[in-house]
Amino acid sequence: MELYIDDRQDKVKLTKDIFVAVENAIKESLLLEGKSLDFEISLTFVDNEQIRELNREYRKVDMETDVLSFPLEQDEFLIPIPMLGDIIISAEKALEQSIEYGHSLIREISYLTVHSMLHLLGYDHMNESDKPIMRNKEKEIMKKLKIFKNGGED
Repeated sequence: MELYIDDRQDKVKLTKDIFVAVENAIKESLLLEGKSLDFEISLTFVDNEQIRELNREYRKVDMETDVLSFPLEQDEFLIPIPMLGDIIISAEKALEQSIEYGHSLIREISYLTVHSMLHLLGYDHMNESDKPIMRNKEKEIMKKLKIFKNGGED
């Protein structure tokens, strides 16, 4: 697995522990889906202003969000290490949400990574029939990572 992490923000101090947690979240997401680890993934940390610009440009939604996913359509059999896609996380929004929900920044960023990975793997939550499927997969991955809300079971 090739993981490229780019920290383009200066609002939140990101530690090595966060980067390790992100890598573990990506691996567990791929393994749950029975995928090999032979993928290339780009993860970029931005601030609220930057993610708002991206959200406006690509989704036509003029507001900040916590995470954006950009899946790439490639034939994984034609490329030695296919690019699965790009994940953009607002570190600033992740910190705000971790405080709001009463859990650690590592937990919030791990969850956002798992959520985004499921989007890259083809899952969605926009209609009511798909939402429980994606939520159950998120919970399963977070349990495998042993990262729980408020220190308890999710």
